[in-house]
Amino acid sequence: MDGIQKNLLKEIAGLEEIPEGAYNIRENGKSAGRRTTANIDIVTKTDKPGIDILIKPGTKNERVDLPVLLTETGLSDLVYNDFYIGEDADVLIVAGCGIHNAGGLKSEHDGIHAFHIGKNARLKYVEKHYGEGEGTGERIMNPTTVVEIDEGGYMEMETAQIRGVDSTYRTTRAKLADRATLIVHEKIMTHGKQTATTDFEVDLNGKDSGAHVVSRSVAKDESHQLFLSNINGNNACNGHTECDAIVMDDASVSAVPKINANNVDAALIHEAAIGKIAGELLIKLMTLGLSEKEAEEQIVNGFLR
Repeated sequence: MDGIQKNLLKEIAGLEEIPEGAYNIRENGKSAGRRTTANIDIVTKTDKPGIDILIKPGTKNERVDLPVLLTETGLSDLVYNDFYIGEDADVLIVAGCGIHNAGGLKSEHDGIHAFHIGKNARLKYVEKHYGEGEGTGERIMNPTTVVEIDEGGYMEMETAQIRGVDSTYRTTRAKLADRATLIVHEKIMTHGKQTATTDFEVDLNGKDSGAHVVSRSVAKDESHQLFLSNINGNNACNGHTECDAIVMDDASVSAVPKINANNVDAALIHEAAIGKIAGELLIKLMTLGLSEKEAEEQIVNGFLR
């Protein structure tokens, strides 16, 4: 890997070298390296671009790394990845996409990810998006995540848009069976004229199923963000959706949280809070010796931590 590729890998996956466990590195629309283990298999699809990630029942304490790197201007990459998490497994999957666009053409990655989480299985999924490059071409990412969680299954999903992404539409759809749980923590930063849309919909179909969806974002300059969330309580269940956003400069943020109680025992909550940085907090930090810009950076970093 060259220096650009190594930096992208570090930004989106925290990796400074090839990982020791199972991994698949996709670079400019092609597989650039792969390793499987005794419990984790990665198979190339034959009918469309993408891979199947097969995790055996009972697999514990293993990690899968699935970074995507784009360094060619003008490239549009579409990939379909299916994850099969076996019964009673407990694993970590780290994915994400980094785009370095040094040219004048649009570079885009669209990932369609489907998760099939078996009975009593547990999954932590981490996905980061990052863009860089001195070119004038746009850096676009449109991830779609489809989740089906079987009885007693659990998924924790951490997503972050670090910086440098000109346009993104993030779609998540989930269906939960009895006693299944979905936890989502999203963090987004936009600046310049960037746009970001988040679109969540969760169907709590199972008895005692639960979902907790939280989005934290900061919009700077003239950027715009839209947060859409919809939780359908179709059984005795618990659901919570929350959007907290800081607006700076001439940016704008819209939040549209929605909950539907379709069962008398569905307990659902939605919250949304959008505003500027509190003046008294800026003043307090500035009295400690920080400039106004440094104080803003400290507050934003703490908010998105």
